[in-house]
Amino acid sequence: MTRAAALTASTETADAVVVGAGHNGLVAANLLADQGWSVTVLEAADAPGGATRTEEITAPGYLNDLGSAFHPMGYVSPVLRGLDLEAYGLEWRHAPAPLAHVLSDDRGVLLSRDVDVTAASVDRFAPGDGDAWRRLADEWQRLRDPLIAAFLGPFPPVKEAARVLRTLGGPDALRLARRMLLPAIRFGQEEFDGEGARVLIAGNALHTDLGVTQTASTAFGWLLTMLAQDVGFPVPAGGSGKIAEALVARLRARGGTVECSRPVTKVLVEGGRAVGVADAGGSVVRARRAVLADVPAPLLLRDLVGVEHLPARLVDDLARFQWDDAILKIDWALSGPVPWTAPEAREAGTIHLGGDTEGLVDFGADLDAGRMPATPFMLFGQMTLADPSRSPAGTESVWAYTHLPHSREHTEAELDEQVRRMTAVIERHAPGFGDRVVARRVSRPSDLQAQDPSLVGGALMQGTAQIHQMLVFRPTPGLGRPDTAVDGLFLAGATAHPAGAVHGAPGANAARAALARAGRLGRVYAAGIRAGHRLVYGAADERDRVLAGR
Repeated sequence: MTRAAALTASTETADAVVVGAGHNGLVAANLLADQGWSVTVLEAADAPGGATRTEEITAPGYLNDLGSAFHPMGYVSPVLRGLDLEAYGLEWRHAPAPLAHVLSDDRGVLLSRDVDVTAASVDRFAPGDGDAWRRLADEWQRLRDPLIAAFLGPFPPVKEAARVLRTLGGPDALRLARRMLLPAIRFGQEEFDGEGARVLIAGNALHTDLGVTQTASTAFGWLLTMLAQDVGFPVPAGGSGKIAEALVARLRARGGTVECSRPVTKVLVEGGRAVGVADAGGSVVRARRAVLADVPAPLLLRDLVGVEHLPARLVDDLARFQWDDAILKIDWALSGPVPWTAPEAREAGTIHLGGDTEGLVDFGADLDAGRMPATPFMLFGQMTLADPSRSPAGTESVWAYTHLPHSREHTEAELDEQVRRMTAVIERHAPGFGDRVVARRVSRPSDLQAQDPSLVGGALMQGTAQIHQMLVFRPTPGLGRPDTAVDGLFLAGATAHPAGAVHGAPGANAARAALARAGRLGRVYAAGIRAGHRLVYGAADERDRVLAGR
């Protein structure tokens, strides 16, 4: 059957088809439904949520998040706050403290939502660092709203940048820009004398795939550190899956539909425009206005659209797309709390383990060289400490993950050895940890991808956060917008600006672009996007000649 015949025979239509029911796809669907659009969401997995899913994967009664676990960006996100998900069952909870970093000598530094507590903790490493910390926290309070709006809004953030400029003035705004580009190690050296404050910033930078010596790692390390100081690292009561559940409930209340176990195998394109999708069963859903995809750009454009519909330069750019680090994750069900030696770790929902600043530098160097890190840096989550509903009374549901090089295959022996190394680090800082293990589940990079096909090779952020693949370079050199080279097809996932984390911004940006394309000035909007694409990819006749010669 030809595509035209398939569309003619189709009995399913909607104003918009959303491919993928990750949280970004569900955000996009909700925003379109708010404007009266009929929306159908198609999801390949057996449940919505993508990396925001929660299941009993270790032992009965223990809830484990399959992907994302704590959500400071989601908590402050104007997008998620605007959806009022609390009215659909979402409830936020906090551990006594958001974060602790345990050094190799078992000293701990605590990041509390009380700035005085944090300042006292870092001051124990170097007198005067507490005052430096307070200055940064005060500055964050002045900059928070425009910075978050700039980071999570459409590109370019003209209004928000102007607000930052008005708040700081030109000279200090220039200095802030320099700070954002600093390696996290350098920023720590400039601002603090002691190891405590330095490892908090550097450890938070490693929540991305940016090494602590890489350009712009301060941007993420400083942002996450200040968010932890400001709002903590909140978690949804009952698990991260509650975010997806609330989004689905909200969408269905507005007439939208979510169909799981229905993988899309093709985006249908006619006359250069996306007109619908075909699923694995051969059924077609026609899109009257737009197709939005919460799917990594390389998979969407090469596999679902097809290179025959793409400019040659874009095809070349996709071949250069860089994934972020692979992830190795372990979930445990414990019979009791973790027996930490460092008292700071006993009250923190999230813990950094695996080295001081020198160790973090070595960790990044191993990854850059394609080596399995000799001493794995870990994020460790104590979920029952933050949310008592995660496991039976008196027990603890915990997880840990570390980064692996994405650039090569990992043998089973290497993965097993890395699990052993991770466990040894934990046992060193919490003697007797192994005696409290009731059950364990190891998720290799391939397991993470099997759970969520968007996590290619275990890449949680769906593409590196390094500066060469951010802003106008995400996912490839272009306009920094969700509009693709196919009219009516919009990127709604984490490969689009502003990248990963659970905040809904890519989905919201895609929905806004789809609404603009379908609006009263839609033709003018489309003409502007086409003009921009011609600048980036070349004139259409040149593209066609290049493609024809391939």
